[in-house]
Amino acid sequence: MRYPAAETAEKHDRIVQQAARLFRERGFSGVSVGEIMKSTGLTHGPFYNHFASKDALMAESLASISQGALIALAETSPDAKGREAYVATYLSKQHRDDPGAGCPIAALAPEIVREAGIRGVFTSHIRSTIERLAAHFPWSSKKNARRDVILAVSAMAGALMIARAVDDEALSIEILEETLGALSKRA
Repeated sequence: MRYPAAETAEKHDRIVQQAARLFRERGFSGVSVGEIMKSTGLTHGPFYNHFASKDALMAESLASISQGALIALAETSPDAKGREAYVATYLSKQHRDDPGAGCPIAALAPEIVREAGIRGVFTSHIRSTIERLAAHFPWSSKKNARRDVILAVSAMAGALMIARAVDDEALSIEILEETLGALSKRA
């Protein structure tokens, strides 16, 4: 039985969005195609009507996450206060506690190292993030904005990964706050 194109597209998008959330929450290897399909209310069978493989879904979901992150960045006020708010939101307890809705860099970078098929999508996301952050916000030095952005992105993602990994709440918060403070001083 054939479904209308709009219904097929809606199902496809639902699969991509659920996969994006689950991949960020549990990693690529931590979630099966069956679990993704079940979370969308679909059975495992139609998966291959939408994707050639799990790797294809991983790549498409990462591209979707990237697009959403870049749209959110563009909607941020392009001034020093906007930059401060952007960094503060990134280094927040809420972001730490909701990896499924958060940054793909902090959630997936350690796994992407082992996923050659999606490294290009990730590289594109990193490149676009650096370029857009450098162009969108004022930085301490226009001449070195790219360097400032690379340092900030690296510090933010690293701090978020470590804050998520430790089992000491006070230390986790301290990591986020100290990184935020250090980045605020550099701006």
